[in-house]
Amino acid sequence: MDIQYFLTFREVAKWQNFTKAAEKLGYAQSSVTTQIQRLEQEYGTVIFERYGRKMRLTQSGEELLKYANQLVSIYQESKEVIALQERGNLSISTIETLAAFFLPRYLQEFRQAFSNIHVSLEPGVEERVIQAVKDGDADMGLILDPPFTDPELNSILIRPEELVLVASPSHPLSRLQQVEWADLNSQSLVVTEQGCTYRGSFERVLKARQVQYQLAYELGSMEAIKQCVVYGLGIAFIPKITVMSELERGSLCTLAFSSTELCFYTQLIYHKKKRITPSMKYLIELLSGRAM
Repeated sequence: MDIQYFLTFREVAKWQNFTKAAEKLGYAQSSVTTQIQRLEQEYGTVIFERYGRKMRLTQSGEELLKYANQLVSIYQESKEVIALQERGNLSISTIETLAAFFLPRYLQEFRQAFSNIHVSLEPGVEERVIQAVKDGDADMGLILDPPFTDPELNSILIRPEELVLVASPSHPLSRLQQVEWADLNSQSLVVTEQGCTYRGSFERVLKARQVQYQLAYELGSMEAIKQCVVYGLGIAFIPKITVMSELERGSLCTLAFSSTELCFYTQLIYHKKKRITPSMKYLIELLSGRAM
């Protein structure tokens, strides 16, 4: 039975008049009459009786009104509780790269729709991001990886993410029209911390191709990595979105290097058993390009 029938019933009981109740509810009188008739059919009894131009509750109607008041009270309380939840927190676990260079513009749009939601970003390596989502410590996660699957998680491909080899414009490799794997022999690499998926994949391919390289610096900060490359301390294999400003200024350049062995996507993950709140649903649709 639709809760609206009980709301209408209470209004008719209050005014003891179908026309007045319809006016207060913004309904046609016929709609109010139909709803009361359906209540009477559902309970198999008459709940209003007429006395001349007036109407009043029958004894059955008096009893039903008590339950209607309780039902409406519980209904309104549930709406308040859910509304309070929607003024709560939304936690996102993600790698530092996506937290800094991908998410902010989406969070700006999200805030316009859900200004009452506090969003917390929890940066970490991908392994910790995945575990946080599995353990329920994060509502959702964003990762940068080849297409990801896990029996416990839903995964949505957001977009392909271009990774590039960057160097100082004065670096010898910047003068080559095409950089091959063999050209990376003996090169100094400035790398992200252990656990970074694109660093791991890049090193695995280097080893498989027997390319000898040097780990010059291992840093947990993307800004520190870029500065080391700017000052000629090595080259770095990183997402292009992290160096757009430096490329525009000319403080860094991309090397003419490509590999079909290294295909990465920004992906959104969340637990299959996670209750999707309206705010979470909106952000998922926003990130995946389905928000209206």
